[in-house]
Amino acid sequence: MGKVKIGLIGCGTISDIYLQNLTHTFVNTEVYACSDLNQDKAREAAEKYGISHTWTADEIIASEEIQIVVNLTTPQDHFQICRQALEGGKHVYVEKPLSLSPEQGSELVKLAAEKGLLLGGAPDTFLGAGLQTCRKLIDDGFIGEPLSVTAFMVNHGHESWHPAPEFYYKKGGGPMYDMGPYYLTALVSLLGPAELVSGMTRTSFKQRTITSEPLFGQIIDVDVPTHIAGTIQFRSGAIASMITSFDVWSSTLPHIEIYGTLGTLLVPDPNTFGGPIRLRPAQGSEFMEIPAVHQYEENSRGIGISDMADCLIHGGTPRANGQITNHVLEIMHAFHSSADSRRYVELTTTCEQPQPLPYGLVKGHLR
Repeated sequence: MGKVKIGLIGCGTISDIYLQNLTHTFVNTEVYACSDLNQDKAREAAEKYGISHTWTADEIIASEEIQIVVNLTTPQDHFQICRQALEGGKHVYVEKPLSLSPEQGSELVKLAAEKGLLLGGAPDTFLGAGLQTCRKLIDDGFIGEPLSVTAFMVNHGHESWHPAPEFYYKKGGGPMYDMGPYYLTALVSLLGPAELVSGMTRTSFKQRTITSEPLFGQIIDVDVPTHIAGTIQFRSGAIASMITSFDVWSSTLPHIEIYGTLGTLLVPDPNTFGGPIRLRPAQGSEFMEIPAVHQYEENSRGIGISDMADCLIHGGTPRANGQITNHVLEIMHAFHSSADSRRYVELTTTCEQPQPLPYGLVKGHLR
């Protein structure tokens, strides 16, 4: 199998695990160049991971060697860089969210289709062993027909640990846009696309104080809702109740539970690739832990890029594709617009439920 050359733009905190996996875990990817507004960061990453070139973003997009541009910039820059890369003839994979608005996301999906290019994005945690095993349990009928879902992501924000947390409280941030993609992508991968959304929102703390270094003591003005609650109706008929919040000091709520006609499935944290997975059949007396039947239990960020690379080599549609990331973007936006309008929001986008990964695949070979 050949290797697909990648140009990575944005060498911030999240880039380290991507670079580790794209250079050492997956056999079909080669990081050919990297870039950052702070080129010292790019040079450090290049030295650490043996990357040949440290270029500007424009140079990466203009390079004839690069096939996939991986956009790991902050959300405010996602749309501009993705559009520039697509217009430059590059396939694109972007960190979540796809863009700041559904209109921007749809423009990228349309542009990629017009140019015959692949577009995809994070999260790719749904391709990990935990969620792929849950998908197999649902597909094989272990809980019968999925009827309803609860999904909870609650904590007290990122200012206590992140070195530069301000953007989490600006446009494109907040708990739904930051963590919602993990939960919603998991649900779409397990249940299929959604149709209808309702939501309520609140901004509970107007300011936040950074307690992490190097910005300890700095005050952040909060410009976005930090508590979002609502419901989703899926095309299948299943109904999900969901809360994402940066206003909760502590909680015992589960991550995701799926309730079916024949049992209940406890889904692992969708921000991880592994378990635990627990199942209780309708006639069972207690939950039993289910072992993972797929690979990639460790932190495998970048598996979606490897899947895209595999599609470039062998053909096919990436599982973490632009239709799914754009559909998830519209769902997130719909929670907020429903709260603002005090009305249900009928979704205008849809997607195909992504194909599951094959059982027992060889590590580094996705098909």
